[in-house]
Amino acid sequence: MRPDPSLALAAGLAVFPLPAGAKRAAPGWPRQITTDPADVAGWPDGVNIGVACRASNVVGLDLDRKDDVDGVDTLRALCAAARWPWPDTLTVATAHDGLHPYFRAPTGVVVPSSIGRWPGIDVRAPGHRLGGYLVGPGSVVDGRPYTISRDLPIAPLPHWLAARLTGSHHITAVVTP
Repeated sequence: MRPDPSLALAAGLAVFPLPAGAKRAAPGWPRQITTDPADVAGWPDGVNIGVACRASNVVGLDLDRKDDVDGVDTLRALCAAARWPWPDTLTVATAHDGLHPYFRAPTGVVVPSSIGRWPGIDVRAPGHRLGGYLVGPGSVVDGRPYTISRDLPIAPLPHWLAARLTGSHHITAVVTP
């Protein structure tokens, strides 16, 4: 089966092939990043789709639901504490009932990737060097697909969340809910 990164490409995301059925990228993945559908046409059948955060200028939250920890509930609580609504942004449902909301990275601000930033939440971001990546829509892991659950434009990273992720309370981008 041919991978279909058309949804990711249409959202302005830079993609690269992940091994079939896998979430972990093969060595050298940054050299395979593309936004060109013609490049993708040459990918082998069955590969998964990676979304490169640095090349896409996005911050993705990996909201896991496992081991009695619910990253979706954690983000919901963070939004409530910030008096901010649930983000209206491109969101991908993962193979194991989690979510990947995508945000545009703020200009001139380095947002690092992190694991376990909050309970059930990993951050995939442009970072300092290569940046992180997410498994993209159209991928299949453990026989389950990654699908777009909210087909919306990618929203800017809210200032309150950028401040929490970077430790800087001087984020200049102003975004209102």
